Amino acid sequence: MQAVVLAAGQGTRLRPLTDDKPKGMVEVAGKPILTHCFDQLAELGADEFVVVVGYKKEVIIDHFGDTYDGIPITYSHQREANGLAHALLTVEDHVDDDFMLMLGDNVFDANLADVVNRQSEDRADAAFLVEEVPWEEASRYGVCDTNQYGEITDVIEKPDDPPSNLVMTGFYTFTPAIFHACHLVQPSDRGEYELSDAVDLLIQSGRTIDAIGLEGWRIDVGYPEDREEAERRLTEGTSSESSEHSAVADN
Repeated sequence: MQAVVLAAGQGTRLRPLTDDKPKGMVEVAGKPILTHCFDQLAELGADEFVVVVGYKKEVIIDHFGDTYDGIPITYSHQREANGLAHALLTVEDHVDDDFMLMLGDNVFDANLADVVNRQSEDRADAAFLVEEVPWEEASRYGVCDTNQYGEITDVIEKPDDPPSNLVMTGFYTFTPAIFHACHLVQPSDRGEYELSDAVDLLIQSGRTIDAIGLEGWRIDVGYPEDREEAERRLTEGTSSESSEHSAVADN
């Protein structure tokens, strides 16, 4: 299965760590975040990495080259930071079957294999990890509603009045149907093409989207303190509460 990694973000909230490199190249526990992503995706059976680059892309390309651990890497350039759905469309010509999608600024110690296994059952058009967060924080995320079967029935990006405290994380599996949905997405109030809106379009068209509850932890490395917390967890093997500022990646 191909693995798409979104790594075009500037990481403005991580400055000065990102003054001379993209967010995915910030080191956690002695390795770039992207190295952690690639290692996990390789364990999940990735046979090709398709990496979306943008800000200071040459740092990523020079570091990793054309292969990682024997797995070929294809690069796709997102020329403008117009949101995750926009970033995903840049790889449409490179993906021809079900694929994994990971946000390249997330660090996981979680049940990612459960998502891949669910996709392989051919009963769902997409599956992704969801995480319960405190209700007062839910409005910062893509919020999900589910039915009694664990299928996602609604996704709302950063709602003022969240219908649940179940939120999207940074790991997904999709069929190529997601690309058609991304083409139909309109800019959000913040002027971006949101991945959550594309997922919602899939749901409205009758597609099945399965929610897999997060077991373990994940941190979206958006702030320096998130990096410190991720490093602490990786080096100490802890699973304490998520960092206060873990949030949806800024593309």
